[in-house]
Amino acid sequence: RPPYALPPQLSPTAAAGTLRRVAQFLTRALPLCRAHTVEFYTRGLWDRLVAPRPAAMLSTVYRSLFLFCTDDDVFSNVFCENSKKLINVHLFALAAKYYSLSSLGVCTPLEDVLEALRGDNQGTTDIKTDEFMNNKKSHEVQVMSELVDKIANYCGIKQVIDIGSGKGYLSSFLSMQYNLKVYGIDSSNTNTNGAHERNRKLKKHWRAYQSRGRANLKSWRLEKANDSPVESEIKYKVISEKPLNNDSSLQSQDQVTIQDLVPSCGFTERAASETSKQTEVDLVAQTQSDESKLSEEVLAVLNVLPADAIEVLSQCNCGKLCEEEKAQRKMASLKAKGSKLSESNLYFPLTSCITAETELSDIITDLEDCMMVGLHTCGDLAANTLRIFTAKPEIKAVCSVGCCYHLLSEQFENQEECPNKVWGFPMCQYLKDKAWCCGRNARMSACLALERVAVGQMLPTESLFYRAVLQVIIEEMYGVTKSDRHVGKTFSKSSSFIDYVRKSLKKLELDDSKLPDSCIMDYYEKYKHRMNELEAFNMLKVVLAPCVEVLILLDRLCYLKEQDNIAWSGLVKLFDPVKSPRCYAVMALKKQSCV
Repeated sequence: RPPYALPPQLSPTAAAGTLRRVAQFLTRALPLCRAHTVEFYTRGLWDRLVAPRPAAMLSTVYRSLFLFCTDDDVFSNVFCENSKKLINVHLFALAAKYYSLSSLGVCTPLEDVLEALRGDNQGTTDIKTDEFMNNKKSHEVQVMSELVDKIANYCGIKQVIDIGSGKGYLSSFLSMQYNLKVYGIDSSNTNTNGAHERNRKLKKHWRAYQSRGRANLKSWRLEKANDSPVESEIKYKVISEKPLNNDSSLQSQDQVTIQDLVPSCGFTERAASETSKQTEVDLVAQTQSDESKLSEEVLAVLNVLPADAIEVLSQCNCGKLCEEEKAQRKMASLKAKGSKLSESNLYFPLTSCITAETELSDIITDLEDCMMVGLHTCGDLAANTLRIFTAKPEIKAVCSVGCCYHLLSEQFENQEECPNKVWGFPMCQYLKDKAWCCGRNARMSACLALERVAVGQMLPTESLFYRAVLQVIIEEMYGVTKSDRHVGKTFSKSSSFIDYVRKSLKKLELDDSKLPDSCIMDYYEKYKHRMNELEAFNMLKVVLAPCVEVLILLDRLCYLKEQDNIAWSGLVKLFDPVKSPRCYAVMALKKQSCV
């Protein structure tokens, strides 16, 4: 490819063809996902939907997880033509794997994207995110922020809008590590306030870096003094701290002095004489070479601070600046001009509810050419992010990782007549023409994590079993089939099945006094030998989960392929699916700024 050319992308025809094949398979498989495990015993789901016995099915599924198949035609015998039951578990597992994103070949490798977007690295010295994020969030933020930075550089933009920013993990990292001006928009005031609080804590984090930097540098200078006894002493002083956001209540008024952060250049008299004949560029190169000898932690302090917050204090008695100091001043000037930290290293948490009709200029007064990002944007927010991107000319690129598919609104789920409503699913014309509907339970199944199960993480079978038996009790003893109330996380707070049932009935506002313990235990004993049925059935849903996710993501990609103003669009696997199951990003760049 030519330098800086974008990697090959899936054609609109190929994307639509793959979507049709996945949809055709799911048409027959979706009844398994649409069934709710709460109703597993009350609706007799195993006998209605699955022919093989549970033990044999589980054994077959686990063996099939590590096999592959490359022919669509062999999957025609997975389900019985007459009863519609699942009859061939082995082929079912192979088909589910075949129609997953990891096997379809529709994703663009992250390495190819990063290589295509390569350019001058504008980031600072690596920041150790694991010191203020958990392992999962640290993994997500580091990988996605690198991609976002390269997209921004490729498109020549410095402003980023983080949709559904939550507590600002991605936003704050983009601003500090990559010197981007980031607006984090979240609908929750609690999250926005939490983002402000995190900024305050992050300042303490940088002060810890400063303290470690002083200690390490002191040791370094003692060693340096033994090697170069004749040195011109240069001191750096931090005169102010740059606020990470525009909340004045969080701006620290303290001044932190860091002396001797950058060592002297170590010129001898002969070297100083020769230096006077060098160009300023040579001086800067020499200074930067010496700076590279500093410890990593000291560099982290210097690079996080705004360039205009550093002042060189002359130690010469003469009126003129010595050549070394000129070089240091030149370096600081170049650093300030190159990074423009005084303008761009900002993070602004904002509270607003984003819809497809949102005018970003009403929220962001200094809106300019920018890109939109979203790290695990819930439900319709991921779809609306793509719609806003395609509609607003100032938004040049988008990188969105969605989640919480069960919260998507579906146009054809309840057959509602809402001509003006903007739905989260479907987005592309093909699925709209087919009036395609997944259903909430199927979308909930798409959130399951097959990769975690494949590496040995167990399914929550016991809690699902408790809930399914509870449903039998509710229907048979209280005549209740539907309720607006929810049991919630009662299982984790219960000491036994009896305790679980009583706490749940109270939450559902049902009188548990007419239900003796012996009656509760009778229900438990009646169904406990069928727990393996529930485990096997839930495993079928887990195996099918990636296929439902493929349908949702390909729907979004095909929507982008239908637009005339898109130069490049694709699906990119960003994260390790064991660490972060929702690991695929929908990425696109506009024509006018990126061709």
